Amino acid sequence: MFGRSALRRLTLVCAALSPLLTAPAAFAQATIADMNEDIRGLTQHVSELSLRIEQLEHDNEVLKGKVAALGGTKDTVTTAQLNGAVADLNASIQSAVASSRTEILDKVATQMEKLAKQTNAALDSIAKPVEAPAASASAIPPSKAEYNQTYSKEGVSYTVEKGDSLGGIARKTGSKSQDIIAANKLTDPSRIQVGQVLFIPGGKEPHTP
Repeated sequence: MFGRSALRRLTLVCAALSPLLTAPAAFAQATIADMNEDIRGLTQHVSELSLRIEQLEHDNEVLKGKVAALGGTKDTVTTAQLNGAVADLNASIQSAVASSRTEILDKVATQMEKLAKQTNAALDSIAKPVEAPAASASAIPPSKAEYNQTYSKEGVSYTVEKGDSLGGIARKTGSKSQDIIAANKLTDPSRIQVGQVLFIPGGKEPHTP
């Protein structure tokens, strides 16, 4: 079963792909609509040409009658010649339509290939984990401890015993914890060690029981 993170990731991928997957269909529909409009225009043009041919045939028959009445022998345009001209015209129109269809299909194929590359790039960018930049050791300068220099320069030495804490030493000797830290430059007052000798500013020797 998918976990929540996997389902959420799948939802994000589907949302990213949705506009990319619907774009080819919209482009193809628009292209087919334009092609159909061109074909309708060509069909109308062919119909107009057919009407003109019929008119020419009628005029030709009239001319043939007049020539026959005059006894002339001049050649006239025959119906076969007109039909041949119409056939040539239809062939040219069909060739133009076929060429247009081939060009449109090439454009659609190019667009589909481009969209496929964009889809793959989107999938790669979603699937690739985001790597956090490694923090440079020199990027963050080490903090420099500052110590108060107002403590008393007179005092006593104290050797840390087992169970001692800085606060306990201050109470034993009558000194202040901050003065002991400053005088001994302690970076971590909680990590004093047994046997460590500390200078106790303004302190007195602790009473032994």
